Amino acid sequence: MDPLSARPSQSVLTVDLDAIVANYRTLAARLKGAACAGVVKADAYGLGVHRVAPALAAAGCREFFVAHLGEGLAVREVTPRDARVYVLHGLLAGEEDEFRASSLTPVLNDLEQIARWSAVAKSRGMRLPAAVHVDTGMSRLGLPAAEAKTLAADPSRLEALDVRYVMSHLACAEETGNPLNPAQLAEFTRFRQAFPQLKASLANSSGIFLGPAYHFDLVRPGCALYGINPLLQQPNPLRQVARLEGKILQIHEVDPPRTVGYGATHRVAGRTRIATVAAGYADGWPRSLSSRGSAFIGDSRVPVIGRVSMDLTTLDVTAVPAAKAGDTVELMGERIPVDEVAETAGTIGYEILTRLGARYHRVYTGGPAAAAQ
Repeated sequence: MDPLSARPSQSVLTVDLDAIVANYRTLAARLKGAACAGVVKADAYGLGVHRVAPALAAAGCREFFVAHLGEGLAVREVTPRDARVYVLHGLLAGEEDEFRASSLTPVLNDLEQIARWSAVAKSRGMRLPAAVHVDTGMSRLGLPAAEAKTLAADPSRLEALDVRYVMSHLACAEETGNPLNPAQLAEFTRFRQAFPQLKASLANSSGIFLGPAYHFDLVRPGCALYGINPLLQQPNPLRQVARLEGKILQIHEVDPPRTVGYGATHRVAGRTRIATVAAGYADGWPRSLSSRGSAFIGDSRVPVIGRVSMDLTTLDVTAVPAAKAGDTVELMGERIPVDEVAETAGTIGYEILTRLGARYHRVYTGGPAAAAQ
């Protein structure tokens, strides 16, 4: 963990580990026979993998997915020995010894990676763990169609490996009626027919809600674990996980024609009380919330006025005459969910969470050995 987040700060990020576990169990309860993994890449979506992964492990999760080797090493340090850690970016040349020594499982994305990992396995006289990723419509990572056809025609290319899963990734799962979903399912099913003995994985967070046909043997939720709604324009079935609060540093009372913040983009229309809060884009609080976002002081919602700057956000608290320096303002939480913040900022919840900066004082509630950080 970055040491900055353990020091006193005027803004606080609270992470509810019990909510993450509850979300994991909510998702797992929708499955019949499939296992539920935990996607903890990007430092558990910005919320702290050193706390999130052990909480999921304590809840029974034994399959974890990360993006690259460094993340895999970090997760391996904080999860049980029987946990499996899969690295989605695959096996780059020169990483073979580190993968083997750390018992990490590469997700092999092309025939060259398969051949290279197989060669290591043969040279060591052992079957090494792997997952095989086939591209069924994302056009990002995974075996392209031609390579998938080659592999399906010659499954012996995998005989030196202990292939835990064949897998793919859905592009539009949050759009339940999108025709690409059944098209990807059909393509994945055709590929899997060449490997009937192997387990399969297709569904991400939103894919879980497409139904049992998409579940196969393992689902891989990420965003849903952290309270982001996996369903478009439907109620969120999951609990909010993160609460972001900042302290009021100062109250200004100004009259027209005074302006607020950089660029003088906001001009007060009447006598206005302005609260300056300790949070800005250096903390990952989006500049695009300028004159668009809002916050809560007690039970009162107040608007952001002027531009969000590097360290500060200004709020119109005229309607909250009791507001004063030192008061806490809720920027995100139960009353302003992460998805609302994201929509207002013109982005997605993933980006809001993963950009939360190291300057926040982080507090973890619930989970194993919960304590303030």
